[in-house]
Amino acid sequence: MQGLELSRRFWEECGAPMLRTQFPALWDRCAAALTGSGSECFGYDDAISADHDFEPGFCLFLPDEETVDRRTAFLLERAYAKLPRTFCGFERPVLQPVGGARRGVLRLGDFFMEKVGAPDGRLTVQQWLTVPLYALAEATNGAVFHDGAGELTAIRARLSAMPQDVRRKRLAGQLLLMAQSGQYNYRRTLAHGETGAAQLAAVEFSRAMMTAVFLLNGRPMPYYKWSFRAMRALPRLSILAETAEYLLTTPNDGEYAETKYMMIEDAASAVIGELQAQSLTEAVCGDLEKHAYSVNDGVEDAGVRNLHILSTV
Repeated sequence: MQGLELSRRFWEECGAPMLRTQFPALWDRCAAALTGSGSECFGYDDAISADHDFEPGFCLFLPDEETVDRRTAFLLERAYAKLPRTFCGFERPVLQPVGGARRGVLRLGDFFMEKVGAPDGRLTVQQWLTVPLYALAEATNGAVFHDGAGELTAIRARLSAMPQDVRRKRLAGQLLLMAQSGQYNYRRTLAHGETGAAQLAAVEFSRAMMTAVFLLNGRPMPYYKWSFRAMRALPRLSILAETAEYLLTTPNDGEYAETKYMMIEDAASAVIGELQAQSLTEAVCGDLEKHAYSVNDGVEDAGVRNLHILSTV
């Protein structure tokens, strides 16, 4: 059983009855979910994942102290700690205060403050430009089981709607990195006999390309450990995950080098095609650098547009 299903069942069979019977006044104020850090929050957990931080549990989110005071929160923490120690064949470890860092009773604002720097998910433009993309992914992943006040759902919706200017600015930087590392520097480093530098160029190109593909799908790329798995499930350009894997796992000599360069150009063409399909560029060429600046030129906010094109990378 995967973690999301385990968490949902634990909530429905143990958590929800506890909240309804012992804290009925909190039912419409609390939210229950599995979200945040951990492979299970993305649905990527397997048998290996169960060796750490894997347990029957859920996040029970409380509003601020003015709405639910500290004493009530403490009593709820104790009630959560008394939930069954074994569930569906899985053992719950001895809980740390507040049910541990990832699960248990949490303040809603504290969770989002830790993830994105805004307790209500209302990010400034500067925050949108600088918050790590993996943090945005962790703030909006998983599943919501109950949301009495609707605030958790509202915050997740805000954080899932990256402003178009921000998406363009982030995308422009990644496109320029793709151009520099892949279309320009990969072959030049090989001409210098620097196969190590060539591999670094392939790494830089692959990372920038994957980030760009996620942005073209309107989603933040998760932590690198899960980036390939998540990319393979994207509706657009998911095939480029195989390109990145080849670039990262093959040598840089002989026929490999020429094949890799051709794959870099093919990937660039695919990305350019998607940029044009989404009307994000006015450039008409195969040079990703020109497309990067065209994407940047489309940023409406002059303050954001005039920032260095690599300011978000």
